[in-house]
Amino acid sequence: MKNRPTIKYRTVKKNAGGGHVNRLLIATPTTGEVRMEWVMARYGQIIPINWSQVQYVQFLNPYAPQGYLVADAQNVIIKEAIEKKFEWLWLVEQDNVLPENAVVLFNEHIRRAEVPVISGLYYTKSEPSEPLVFRGRGTSCYTKFKIGDQVWADGVPTGCLLIHTSILKEMWKDSPEYMANDVKTRRVFDTPRKLWFDPQEREYSSTSGTSDLDWCTRVIEGKYLEKAGWKDIAKKKNPFLVDTRIFCKHINARGEQFPKWA
Repeated sequence: MKNRPTIKYRTVKKNAGGGHVNRLLIATPTTGEVRMEWVMARYGQIIPINWSQVQYVQFLNPYAPQGYLVADAQNVIIKEAIEKKFEWLWLVEQDNVLPENAVVLFNEHIRRAEVPVISGLYYTKSEPSEPLVFRGRGTSCYTKFKIGDQVWADGVPTGCLLIHTSILKEMWKDSPEYMANDVKTRRVFDTPRKLWFDPQEREYSSTSGTSDLDWCTRVIEGKYLEKAGWKDIAKKKNPFLVDTRIFCKHINARGEQFPKWA
């Protein structure tokens, strides 16, 4: 047929290990205390067809013994993701109870590959609870959205966060090496803390923050989105996407779930 369209087939490189395709690493930095609700939600996920994933359960893996600070655990996980050449890293912390379709929804973003950093939505463990969605620093939380919206932000938490490893690879190059317990890794994530002495007032002052917002700031200020090839996203004032359909419950050690109105 003269007008028959030409079909181009994509060549898929065979995985040398034969066991899995290095598409997604699911990792959980944990203190070792995991509630039943978290486990049921985490391992009761609906799995998409023709799916590939690798589990990296920190409290069972010899690379990550218990006793890490959150940022150190994240850096050990990033080392694993980079060395094993994964395309995506999904951080799921032990106090986030996932909706049953979280993997299906994240898989939409993985297949499109249009946005490199996507967060689920969850709220603070407080009453009233506030959404962990940020635009700016020192401006409180961003609340002008409805559940189901796709919200752009310049600060997102790491409790339920999908990251394309191209960004982590660029940050890895510029990050200093250090020992996290017995593992040599690099300080991609860091818990900001400063202590200084004021000679005039003769007193010490200190500041501290969280590793997630510090990482977000570093990604933007270091132009790592642009370096990793995400030039259109890098132009955005708020380059991180919060998919509020992935609405997680935030749970404490007593089993209380937040927000309580959901």
